Amino acid sequence: MSTTPGTTSAAQPDRAPSSPPPPAARGDLSVVRKLVPYLWEFRGRVVLALLFLVTAKLANITVPIVMKKIVDGLSGPKAMVAVPITLLLAYALLRLSSTLFNELRDIVFVRVTQRALRRIALEVFHHLHALSLRFHLERQTGGLTRDIERGTRGISTLLSFMVFSVLPTLLEIALVTGFLIIKFDVWFGVITVGALVVYMALTFVISEWRTQHRRRMNEMDSKANTKAIDSLLNYETVKYFGNEQYEAGRYDANLQSYEHAVVTSETSLGFLNAVQAMVIATAVSLLMWRAAEGIVAGHLTLGDLVMVNALLIQLYIPLNFLGVMYREIKQALVDMEKMFRLLSENREIEDRPGAPDLEVTGGAIRFEHVDFRYEARREILKDVSFEVPAGKKVAVVGPSGSGKSTLARLLFRFYDVNAGRITIDGQDIREVRQESVRAAIGVVPQDTVLFNDSIYYNVAYGRPGATREEIEDAARVAHIAQFIERLPAKWDTAVGERGLKLSGGEKQRVSIARTILKNPRILVFDEATSALDSRTEKSIQAELSEISRNHTTLVIAHRLSTVVDADEILVLDQGRIVERGVFRQLLAADGRFAEMWRLQLEEGRRQDAVAAT
Repeated sequence: MSTTPGTTSAAQPDRAPSSPPPPAARGDLSVVRKLVPYLWEFRGRVVLALLFLVTAKLANITVPIVMKKIVDGLSGPKAMVAVPITLLLAYALLRLSSTLFNELRDIVFVRVTQRALRRIALEVFHHLHALSLRFHLERQTGGLTRDIERGTRGISTLLSFMVFSVLPTLLEIALVTGFLIIKFDVWFGVITVGALVVYMALTFVISEWRTQHRRRMNEMDSKANTKAIDSLLNYETVKYFGNEQYEAGRYDANLQSYEHAVVTSETSLGFLNAVQAMVIATAVSLLMWRAAEGIVAGHLTLGDLVMVNALLIQLYIPLNFLGVMYREIKQALVDMEKMFRLLSENREIEDRPGAPDLEVTGGAIRFEHVDFRYEARREILKDVSFEVPAGKKVAVVGPSGSGKSTLARLLFRFYDVNAGRITIDGQDIREVRQESVRAAIGVVPQDTVLFNDSIYYNVAYGRPGATREEIEDAARVAHIAQFIERLPAKWDTAVGERGLKLSGGEKQRVSIARTILKNPRILVFDEATSALDSRTEKSIQAELSEISRNHTTLVIAHRLSTVVDADEILVLDQGRIVERGVFRQLLAADGRFAEMWRLQLEEGRRQDAVAAT
């Protein structure tokens, strides 16, 4: 069955996909809390990295103190006696230690960061595959992939800044401020702390204002990417209608909005940097003025002035970087927001706790008084009951929109029934694990979508652990082996995006081959030949009949000629079974099935007449 959003079927609601309402904005703290379990796995490394961090900062703060002693030792009559070699060696050792311990911190913590990224990305990937078919029919692929890309990048940014920048900066500010108060006077501390408070307050206010522009940038970026990917995926449709300029115009409209958001964001960034520089320059000037006054009054030495200057430079650098860190962390949290929202998407179909695996013996299927609706006001199936005995073939026919493909999606448990139940070998499929249900069913859909990889990969996808011999045997049964051997690259031939390099019949044979390789007990043919020409349909139909022998088979058909050999035919109309029986019985009854048969015969004659002319 086709799960392509553009495919029209009864299983897809007649409504435009709508985005779910955005949830309430997450608090920054809640986003950070989500990262804690991933860090806790490597708590030993985290603690060791923090120890290296503290050691590096202590060494960094000690450097100006040693420099003061060197300057004082080289001043006055002492300088004529001896050069303070010991202090010079200590200075060099402290400089080396500061860099060395910073590098050790990075080496220890890099595995923590990369493992957290890997685990979160894998969790999102698993969660997306666990979400319902409804979610995937309504998703916008381009925007979704961009949200995940930005989210993982945001996690890397957040972890790096938190451990490598925020904690070291706060520690260094505390050490420098405390030392200035103890060594000199309280005014050094008042000026330092006052500048820090003003700086952080301005940074917070302006950065919060800038965040809305960042969100707007993300939104426009995702929309532009969605438009581009959607247009490229529908390349042929664009060409059919000559709408290249129209598509370019839609894309450019989003790019213009993105451009405006970026310009506003960067302008506000320049304003923030100027304000921060003004606060820092004022604070440094006041502290140097206090130090110069102390030297003039004889309270401080030349070494003290050098030490204060060095400490201020060391304070200035992390303090100036604090604004950058805050902005980057806020931006990372914004980028992570949508990705974590994906993890909060509820799974529509959940296994019950402790659900056992499906135990398949014969593969008998029963639909018992099944009701189903996609929306409360639109009922698709109404009191549908039928059985597909083990090893038998049952076909379902009916007009478009009657609910035929919905039967297959319910059996595959893409959705759960609203009333009644579906059983396989007497087991309600809601009471067993979804994975075991899907392992027992093989599907050949109408529109086969292949991975952009080799033919070998696409056939092997039916059972990834299969041997090459088993894969080639499946291809022979599907009558595609000879075609593959005639290709220049043989099994390594790339099939292109969605398999577009292959014809419809070739794609269907690949689909049949991988279903054969899966070797399920139950087969579902969801209008598997309705998109093919008559000649290809007949050859494919013969292969489908061959592989369905001794399998429990549900055939969903549009062309009635493909279900002549079915053990039972069900006629579905507006969600109800209106007729059932074997082919000849239904023709003799001269009811809905016989009417559909006559219409298709007339359509076939018209097509033959057109072809003959």
